Amino acid sequence: MKLNRKLRMGMVGGGRGAFIGAVHRMAARLDGEIDLVAGCFSADPEKSKASGADLFLDPARVYGTYQEMAQKEAALPPDQRIDFVSIVTRNNTHAAVAKTFMEAGFHVVCDKPLCFSLKEGLKLREVVRRTGKVFALTHNYTGYPMVKEAREWVRSGKLGKLTKIVVEYPQGYAITALEAGTISKIANWRMDPNISGVSNCMGDIGTHAHNLARYITGLEVEEICAELSTFIPGRLLDDDGNCLVRWSQGVKGILYASQISSGEENNLNIRVFGTKGSLQWFQENPNELIFKKADAPQEVHRRGNGYHTDQAKGAIRTPFAHPEGFIEAFANVYRSAAVAIADAIEGRKAPKGGYDFPTVDDGLAGMAFVETTVKSGKAGAKWMKFPKY
Repeated sequence: MKLNRKLRMGMVGGGRGAFIGAVHRMAARLDGEIDLVAGCFSADPEKSKASGADLFLDPARVYGTYQEMAQKEAALPPDQRIDFVSIVTRNNTHAAVAKTFMEAGFHVVCDKPLCFSLKEGLKLREVVRRTGKVFALTHNYTGYPMVKEAREWVRSGKLGKLTKIVVEYPQGYAITALEAGTISKIANWRMDPNISGVSNCMGDIGTHAHNLARYITGLEVEEICAELSTFIPGRLLDDDGNCLVRWSQGVKGILYASQISSGEENNLNIRVFGTKGSLQWFQENPNELIFKKADAPQEVHRRGNGYHTDQAKGAIRTPFAHPEGFIEAFANVYRSAAVAIADAIEGRKAPKGGYDFPTVDDGLAGMAFVETTVKSGKAGAKWMKFPKY
């Protein structure tokens, strides 16, 4: 990280009962370079205070509102105030919280999706550019070593000219909502268009599939033909979606995301096909990357070995045969963001190749994907051109 101290992190959201806040805290701490020192952990001031006590924070640094937190942290001496804030709130608050902290002088790490809408995201990008602050988006699947290896295979030409991308993200948890009384709080808010935005399934997990394909291949969506469905009675937003995708450079593709695929847990996977070979990666078995050719046995490359590219090696945390996964992938995003934040604090220029974490532009691509998919679905699965952003 090249800083003679730990970075000081604040957090907005992620209080008692929140799943993703704990994940972010574990990931941020993993390398021993970041300390959580302040937070506003809930819109309920009392819950925020109780959550801060759970984390053994100084009560004076646990705030009732994020506005108060930004103002009071900015007023502290430079050697005490937070360096950046981690935002783990619901979709409809991401932009407002990020804007408040960037304008108060703080860097931001934000959970995905970027915000509530593409229009809101464009305004947020203006804030990022105007303030010059680091903004990292936690599309955490980009942090897996074998995903980075897959990207290097594409970049090096190992697959030849790309022809087809098949990316899937099936889950099955939502099907239990058909049974009375089993629907969870997270499912409730994600199905509320006033909180989640125009989509549930595509906005929640479809964006991960889209981001994974973009990250590995470097291609952009040009057109989408989508059919979105709502299988659970009474829901206002989609819980399943199927897309035909026309990528740049003439590449064709299929993207499928679902929360009602019975028996599936978290089966994000991708297959990328080219004229020389293809790759295959499954998030539920993240330590393996498969390479296939038409005239040879398939190869299984396992994380932790010396034959990987430098980009993959830099993300590996445990020796071969010792599995690593979800938390470590999140931590790799935090580690990359921490390098950028440390460089900004010390006034160092960004490296020539930039930093390896999702940015506000990646978030905008995700918002464009969601809105184009929904637009296509409402039009009866018609082809829609991807908007410029």
